[in-house]
Amino acid sequence: MKKNSFLPLIASALVLIPLMFSHSCANTTQAPTGGKKDSIPPLIVNIEPLPGVLNFPLEKGKIVFTFNEYVKTDKAQSIFLSPPQAKRPKSRIKGKSLIVEFEEPLSPNTTYTLDLNDAVSDNNENNKFPGFTFVFSTGDTIDTLFTTGVVLDCNTLAPVEGATVMLYSDHADSAIFLRRPDVAARTDKWGYFVLPYLRDTAYRLYAVQDASSNNIYDPEEDLIAFSDSLMQPVWAVGDTIPELLKYDMTDTLGCEARRVAHTLLLFREKPTQQYIKNKARTGLRSAYVSFHAPYAWIDSLWFGGFRAEEVISQFNTTQDSLELWLNSREDFPDTLHLFMNYRRTDSLGILTPKLEHLKLPLEPDLKKKYSRRNRRNLEHEDTVCVFKLTASGDRIEQYGFELEFKSPIIYENFDSLVFRNLNPKQKEAFGTFTVTRDSTNLRRYTIMPNEELQKGYEYFLKVPQGAFRDIDGFYSDSTEVKVSLPTDETLSTLSAVFTGVDGKYIVDLLDEKMSGTIRSFVINSDRTLVFPYLKEGRYCLRITSDINENSVVDTGNLLEHRQPELVKFVLFSGDKFLNMPKSTELEQQIDIKAMFGNE
Repeated sequence: MKKNSFLPLIASALVLIPLMFSHSCANTTQAPTGGKKDSIPPLIVNIEPLPGVLNFPLEKGKIVFTFNEYVKTDKAQSIFLSPPQAKRPKSRIKGKSLIVEFEEPLSPNTTYTLDLNDAVSDNNENNKFPGFTFVFSTGDTIDTLFTTGVVLDCNTLAPVEGATVMLYSDHADSAIFLRRPDVAARTDKWGYFVLPYLRDTAYRLYAVQDASSNNIYDPEEDLIAFSDSLMQPVWAVGDTIPELLKYDMTDTLGCEARRVAHTLLLFREKPTQQYIKNKARTGLRSAYVSFHAPYAWIDSLWFGGFRAEEVISQFNTTQDSLELWLNSREDFPDTLHLFMNYRRTDSLGILTPKLEHLKLPLEPDLKKKYSRRNRRNLEHEDTVCVFKLTASGDRIEQYGFELEFKSPIIYENFDSLVFRNLNPKQKEAFGTFTVTRDSTNLRRYTIMPNEELQKGYEYFLKVPQGAFRDIDGFYSDSTEVKVSLPTDETLSTLSAVFTGVDGKYIVDLLDEKMSGTIRSFVINSDRTLVFPYLKEGRYCLRITSDINENSVVDTGNLLEHRQPELVKFVLFSGDKFLNMPKSTELEQQIDIKAMFGNE
């Protein structure tokens, strides 16, 4: 390919880029003493060598970008070379020029791109240079194909800025762990990427949120996305291809109009190397053990000096944290000896039986607390069965009263609890309830009223003295919780009518920030879900296809070629967010089959 065929690239950079950001002429290098503030970004007026240069030297080569005013590099780390090297390009300012040099030899017969991104701004007003991609080759030709795509967060489908997108001609699964890619690029604020000047060959396509900026995937630190199949570029590079231009990130229409060939969903892998990560004594009769990877496999465990039936254990949902209690009246030593036979990852990456002896001493503060001479200074909470009983008016119809104990209980008398109500005329009545123990937390119970709750009524749940006893031998105090359904007439209700449900799906109602779940349901058949008591604001409905039907949103796994469970958002008149007005009842029809199709 001839060098002069790339001359239009520099010409378009000198002409088109400033027009994208302003209709006025460039300012001088000195800030004006009066008049309008300089808002024009700096312009490139010369590049040495010109873009498209061939046979670029493998060592001691440099590229000089000369601007129309004095500039600075306050984000030099944004200068990005593809294929990347172990050391970033070195940059310095000399007069009005930015000089970029390479600290290690380039590879022979390779097409390179050097992207300035947002590294450069003018000296006076910090106006950002919109960026420029410089292409050169250390061989006789420049590769001519390109591809594009977006990187999205797998849970929110929000664009991910600054992710490193990587192409490997080595199709081995191990390549991304061991070496740097053949081609790389960074995503912009729209999560969009362009991989230009590619060879006509098949690549593996990945995206990494690269915590250490070393352009190698580290599963302990980085987030990952991958394409299910090999990618072969088909689009040809051209001087006027819209996707190859630099865009103002506030140009919504322009940015959204760019072609997207690939969509990558970024997720954090759960660790696979299994071993005991941490352990601690949390009380006289309690301790915990945490594991590096989820779904720990324990063949057996026991405490020295205690019977097997005295051990109470509980895993968390992902089975990477184990809580332990001893239901015994024996005197407890300063150090508990826990023996655990479990499957640990060996040097070959295979889960192998391993017996570990874990010493669990009382920390000095706990030892002091439980010493005999300090027992007279114990607080009331240290001498009773501690629990929390909570309920809120806007959640009680779905979640009931929530009762959680600090320690496991060994005696329970739920029949002694009293559920009553007062109607608007202050007439008292008594009701019944159903008690359900949480399947993932043996210390948590749900107490659900059997009657339909009504607005204007006051509801009370009373726990009498001594209704429960915990493993420390302490009985519970009495308490009573009062709750009423909201009566604020400005609150609204959303009814979601689900059809075409074939499988299991997790439905989450989120606020505009998507920072927390307001309500969550799991459905496996057509039904209507009601989301009451909503304040005026913006909401979204997230639907997750629960492929393995465990009622948990599962992440992906790179080596197993398993994508994270697929997430979709309900569109309200084409918008991801519903603008919920005051005092409104809305109904939304949702066809799950149409949303997810064959995906």
